[in-house]
Amino acid sequence: MNLGFDRPEVMEPPGLLPRCCAQASITVAPSVNVKTRQKHDYPSAAHRASYARRTAVERGFATLKDPATTDVRRGWCRLFGRTKNLVMLACAVVIRNLRVLASFERRAADNALTTRRRKRRRTESLA
Repeated sequence: MNLGFDRPEVMEPPGLLPRCCAQASITVAPSVNVKTRQKHDYPSAAHRASYARRTAVERGFATLKDPATTDVRRGWCRLFGRTKNLVMLACAVVIRNLRVLASFERRAADNALTTRRRKRRRTESLA
């Protein structure tokens, strides 16, 4: 577990350490990482809206690979060639989108039926 003898040793360490070795955290100016920083601040509404797109895409991939529905996993299609498999995958995505659309329409029709209420009749006068 010991280090080898070929490792360098510091016989006389400096008395005053440089700032990068002594401080616990650093602050980086925003101009340093302009290309790689996030577009929106983390807890903002814009960040949540932007991140919701990713959630929707991940949910779409999950339903494509779900064995109970479309099941687009390795070996699901026994065709040779990228083009044929890509056409089959495009058909699977269309079928998945049609299934989601039908489910949405069914849910919207159910909500339309259940949200209708009778008008309330007042039996007492407000005084």
